[in-house]
Amino acid sequence: MEFPETEYKIPFFIENHFVRRKCRVCGSYFWTQDEALDNCGDAPCQEYTFIGNPPTSRCFSLEEVREAFLSFFESRKHTRIKPYPVVARWRDDLFVTIASIADFQPFVTDGIIPPPANPLVISQPCLRFTDIDNVGLTAGRHFTIFEMGGAHAFNYPDKQIYWKDETVRLHHEFITNVLGVKSDRVTYKEGVWVGGGNAGPDVEPCVNGLEVSTLVFMQYKVVDSKFVDMPMKIVDTGYGMERYTWLSQGSPSCFQAVYGRLLDKIFGLAGLTNVDNRLLIESAKYSALMNVESNSDRMVLRRRVADRLGMNPLELDMVMVPVESAYAVADHTKALVFLLAEGVVPSNVKAGYLTRLLIRRTYRLLRALGIEDTLLDIVEMQIERWSRDFPNIKDMQREIVEALSVEEKKYQSTLARGIELSTKIARDLKGKGISEIPMDTLVELYDSHGIPPEIVQEAVKAEALKVLIPDNFYTVVAQNHISPPLQKEDAVASELVRETLPFPETRMLYYEDSNISEFKAKIQGVLDRKHVILSETAFYPEGGGQDDDRGTLLTNGVKVDVVRVQKIGKVIVHTVAGGSLCEGDEVIGRVDWERRLSLMRHHTSTHVLMGAVRRVLGEHVWQVGAQKEASKSRLDISHWERITPNQLNEIEKLANSIVMSDLPVKVSWMPRDEAEKAYGYRLYQGGVVPGEKIRVVNVDEWDVEACGGTHLEVTGKIGIIKVLHTERIQDGVERIVFAAGFPALEYLQETELNLRRIAEVTNVPIDGVVKAVEETVLDLKKSRREADRLKETLAKYEVNQMLNEAKQIDGLILIVKVDERLDGDYMIKMASLLTAKDPRCVVAICGVNERVQVVVMAGEEAVKRSVHAGKIASEVARILGGGGSGRSNFGQGGGVKVKMVMEALGIVEAVVKKQLIGGES
Repeated sequence: MEFPETEYKIPFFIENHFVRRKCRVCGSYFWTQDEALDNCGDAPCQEYTFIGNPPTSRCFSLEEVREAFLSFFESRKHTRIKPYPVVARWRDDLFVTIASIADFQPFVTDGIIPPPANPLVISQPCLRFTDIDNVGLTAGRHFTIFEMGGAHAFNYPDKQIYWKDETVRLHHEFITNVLGVKSDRVTYKEGVWVGGGNAGPDVEPCVNGLEVSTLVFMQYKVVDSKFVDMPMKIVDTGYGMERYTWLSQGSPSCFQAVYGRLLDKIFGLAGLTNVDNRLLIESAKYSALMNVESNSDRMVLRRRVADRLGMNPLELDMVMVPVESAYAVADHTKALVFLLAEGVVPSNVKAGYLTRLLIRRTYRLLRALGIEDTLLDIVEMQIERWSRDFPNIKDMQREIVEALSVEEKKYQSTLARGIELSTKIARDLKGKGISEIPMDTLVELYDSHGIPPEIVQEAVKAEALKVLIPDNFYTVVAQNHISPPLQKEDAVASELVRETLPFPETRMLYYEDSNISEFKAKIQGVLDRKHVILSETAFYPEGGGQDDDRGTLLTNGVKVDVVRVQKIGKVIVHTVAGGSLCEGDEVIGRVDWERRLSLMRHHTSTHVLMGAVRRVLGEHVWQVGAQKEASKSRLDISHWERITPNQLNEIEKLANSIVMSDLPVKVSWMPRDEAEKAYGYRLYQGGVVPGEKIRVVNVDEWDVEACGGTHLEVTGKIGIIKVLHTERIQDGVERIVFAAGFPALEYLQETELNLRRIAEVTNVPIDGVVKAVEETVLDLKKSRREADRLKETLAKYEVNQMLNEAKQIDGLILIVKVDERLDGDYMIKMASLLTAKDPRCVVAICGVNERVQVVVMAGEEAVKRSVHAGKIASEVARILGGGGSGRSNFGQGGGVKVKMVMEALGIVEAVVKKQLIGGES
């Protein structure tokens, strides 16, 4: 979509003699005071003329630019607010914060809550993974992490703050009066901005080839790809803090301007201490004149720079690739510090996936530089560098380092496993006549196994397979994980949405008093003879990880069971069984109180346990999921390694100390913005909740969350919390299964009963059970070793007997046997002994019981003569009604046709003969 000239004809431009011109290179319209200028002033239409010749009045550090920006807008009646987290936990459509306006989407921009101030100014750290492969290559035009200075004004129909003219005036005053750039050096390029479901015209200020800001006038909501007018008009400006810093210093790249001495140290570690500045400067200038997005683009850039400097392009490339890798290392390690400081655990899902991608890409870059063992040293430098302005980084230093140490070990394990897996896949593809590993396979290997394509490339060299790694590989895989996938809707709920629209909101008695177990209500409607809508209800609907209530509805002598409760929009739907009800009837509802009370105990316990887990394991722990049932519950948490028994004991002890402290559990409805100010984004442990007001559950500051479930009034009513077990449900996520109240007591009683039974069986007192069991296990191991020894002796005896009875086939020895013991290990042992004793042997053994197990082995000499054990196993298993496969020297299979076993073994000789003469079997 294009906007007309009137959208950009701003009074400031007219008053200050700006003229509108069309760029001869890109065709965009722009505003300038230089009537002779024929380009928009942005790269690639204009080269970087500020490098070595900064247009500002003096050099600024990043900290100085940030403070100058914030102070300027404060002096112009904007309220300075603290930056939001880089992990967008208040969003259900993004994992990381990509712009300053993302802080206020969707709740402020949709008019649900007011902004924290109006107008306001913020310097927001942001993360973007969409151009990760270009970081370093473009001298600083692309970053993974950067600060966006945002000056925002929210204009309501009844309250106007300021709009386009004032926005441009403020920008021009800042860049000219504060930074000292001459007015005629600044151009304003017209554009269209779309993002986060909103859109509007924008102007993009540029200076000497560098776009430094974007001034967006957000006035549309994007609905089905169409622009719909918003009642609120929002000034959304993005000032590039790093770009202004670069502009003011005129350094060879933006990385020198931002990272300074830290980058020098990385260069020193990598042995890049004597790089000619001319190479960096010319590379940066020429990169501005083209879109460098592939290796071929890179080599075009190298040739242009080399021609300018009178060098060989390949020699230039050998110098610049390590430099650009060092640039990217500086960027990536800073991004990692910010992500890990906010408790992201590297994993294969959500923000954890993006973090792991960043870690592994950094390792690859460090490996290419020959300094892969310096990651933690560089990260420590980053922590020192940024914690002055972001103190939470220093607070999380121990956990940042610990997370990276664990991830480093996992990565080394992945590399070792990756070589083996890549080789296997390569051989399988080669066997199918495929000569190149497809892109889908590379993505699958990375997504599912964490194996980088470079490792795949190294691993399959011996197999002579091509591995063409796309230049934007990491951008492609990141793109698939930047935002959450769309959730599938419940089919029944979706069907009910339309039918429930006409009904008024159901009064939710369970929120007014969670102890109500019996109530009276009027039936507002009955859908499909089983979905009942009441005027009010004490039945809690499924949601927030808590199971729904059960109970009965009684009217006119008819009693029906409530078997499911759902919240559809603002209506509570009760699914009933065992009878029919009529609209207009009065009913008495009775909640199954024993079940509800157990659910309340388990839900309250989840909050108590979450507080204990975070205090024992660390502030990086976040709730990933939870399910509260009447008999037990589970809490899924982010953590980089298995919870140890000692940690689990400490968690359980701490949680029960909170139970015994009988702390009050306070539930209140709070305006979202007030709740976020008071408690931060820890509120959203269970995910983002909608609405202007949110329901906050506060366990006396031990744990505070936005939560819609039912809870006890005090922790003492939980009784007891008992952790039943933990499990690793996926990398980076630990599941804690626990019980509370009577289910916990029942578990303890059952455990004690089992212990007493063991004591009786072993004929020892309870306190001697452990020792008795240990001794029994040792005796059992000794017995097994003796059994294995006897099996070995028996197998050797049977081997000699079988060789004496074997059949000769064209110089090979064929042995077929039926073993009714169905001992797979014994069968393999016997076949191994036979082929080891005489490498001419071909052995086929069928173990028979309720089904048939097939083992086939071929000795070394037999294999040389084209015998293939795996194919023999497949043929035998086919007759048995099953399947089989394997390698040339070993095959296995099985089937269910026990009566066909002799017929199946009878074909072995024919199959071997066919293989000997070059057949396909």
